[in-house]
Amino acid sequence: RRPFRAPHHTTSFAGLVGGGAPLVPGELTLAHRGVLFLDELPEFKRSTLEVMRQPLEDGYVTISRAAGKFTFPSRFMLVAAMNPCPCGYLGDPKRECRCSPIQIERYRQRISGPLLDRIDLHVEVPAVDYKELKANTGGESSETIRQRVEETREIQLQRFTSHPDVMTNAAMTSKLVREHCQLDRHSDALLEQAMTDLNFSARAHDRILKVARTLADLEGASAIQSQHLLEAIQYRTLDRNLWV
Repeated sequence: RRPFRAPHHTTSFAGLVGGGAPLVPGELTLAHRGVLFLDELPEFKRSTLEVMRQPLEDGYVTISRAAGKFTFPSRFMLVAAMNPCPCGYLGDPKRECRCSPIQIERYRQRISGPLLDRIDLHVEVPAVDYKELKANTGGESSETIRQRVEETREIQLQRFTSHPDVMTNAAMTSKLVREHCQLDRHSDALLEQAMTDLNFSARAHDRILKVARTLADLEGASAIQSQHLLEAIQYRTLDRNLWV
């Protein structure tokens, strides 16, 4: 069973990375091949959050000691949640935000641009009223979604049979992105416009393509189409709304 770790926002640097004597792994390693859930993301110390940049990029964490350097595996899926502001009501149509612009700015600046750059999907979730909670919308069952995800994972395993260290699109190197995420002329023009207009980084460029490739896989499409690319770009909302 894959691990699920949800450390509290008071977790120390050592608790997240690892440390102590004898040296023990931290939450980043305990979540290896599983999910690391960080609730109230801006409440974590910024220095603690910044340590995740290496494992999110490379899949391992390095700890330096007098006796040498120690490396632990830490390839996990990061899932984080945060409020839009300290009071939680910014943008709420029914309740007024009580925060000043300075308070909102300080709150958001606790998450650095480079860390946010490594998070592929940004989803804004509106408040749900009582009627919506009680409504039976009849959406897809978890079993149906699970089956589709398993089929997609199998597609990706077959794609990377010659690369044993790569099992999913998320783990693709830049070289593999160029090989497996090719765009037609129209989609390439859309991505170029998004990169220019929204000031995306080179890292965001590759991550957008990885997400688009996954969206295509979920639909069983052999090639990335414009709708897959546009949806992947739309998931970079925090790049545009908070830090740009």
